[in-house]
Amino acid sequence: MITIRQLLEKKQKREPIVMLTAYDYPMARLVAAAGVDMILVGDSGGMTQLGYPTTLPVTMDEMITMVRAVRRGAPDTFIIGDMPFLSYQTSVETAIANAGRLVKEGGADAVKLEGGKRMANTARAIVDAGIALQGHVGLTPQNATQLSGYRAQGRDELSANGFVEDCRLLQDAGAFSLIFECVPARLATAVTEALDIPSIGTGSGSGCSGQNLITPDILGLCDIVHPRYVKKYADVGSVIAAALAQYRTEVLTAVFPTEENTYAVKGPWFDALIDRVSREGLSGGPSATSPPS
Repeated sequence: MITIRQLLEKKQKREPIVMLTAYDYPMARLVAAAGVDMILVGDSGGMTQLGYPTTLPVTMDEMITMVRAVRRGAPDTFIIGDMPFLSYQTSVETAIANAGRLVKEGGADAVKLEGGKRMANTARAIVDAGIALQGHVGLTPQNATQLSGYRAQGRDELSANGFVEDCRLLQDAGAFSLIFECVPARLATAVTEALDIPSIGTGSGSGCSGQNLITPDILGLCDIVHPRYVKKYADVGSVIAAALAQYRTEVLTAVFPTEENTYAVKGPWFDALIDRVSREGLSGGPSATSPPS
């Protein structure tokens, strides 16, 4: 498992950091086998796995369930648990308690929260409580309504300056890394160069210290939104759909199951049982619970 010190060394040496977002045991196994540095268990799982229209309904219990599943699938990978909406905004005490749940109950190595300036004090309190923290700036989906939708940030002077200030404050608060989501590439690169901690880009260009994408997106398993920064590496969704359709057809046409998909039993007692059931149905004869004569 990679350590925070090793992540910082990667940043200094300009060695790219590889992160993917996953939510369940089978995908976590595959992602870990691919050799990624970190897995983010994002609240986006509320949309990709649980069917919510946004990330806002996701609860702490749901996040802990997903983090646990990913930990079981990737026991030797650095895992970050996302803090869902209103799990950290209401008070510092609540934020520390919920961050602690992700680590203690979920098995996460670190937690992530959205927001810069207004969350800096909360971030510092979580770090002071002994919990490693990743910040998330730029487009913050939990605040999408305030941002007028899922829009790139830092494209005007006020937003760009606010992004720079957010990064400075979160680094000062003790964050070990920052996610840059949907920030202009030149801005992300300049801030990355100025930071002492790594940046992980999501739609923010190649100048970040590393990259993160949602695994169902890059595999063609999720057709909810289509951000321009997502690259589809496979169309697994269509493969699954075709397999399910073939299964239905084979059941309807009695092609499946065949003899090789069944179990055989040999013996005179079995032949006698089959004969009795065929002649008498389920009435009469010894029951399954009757003692042997």
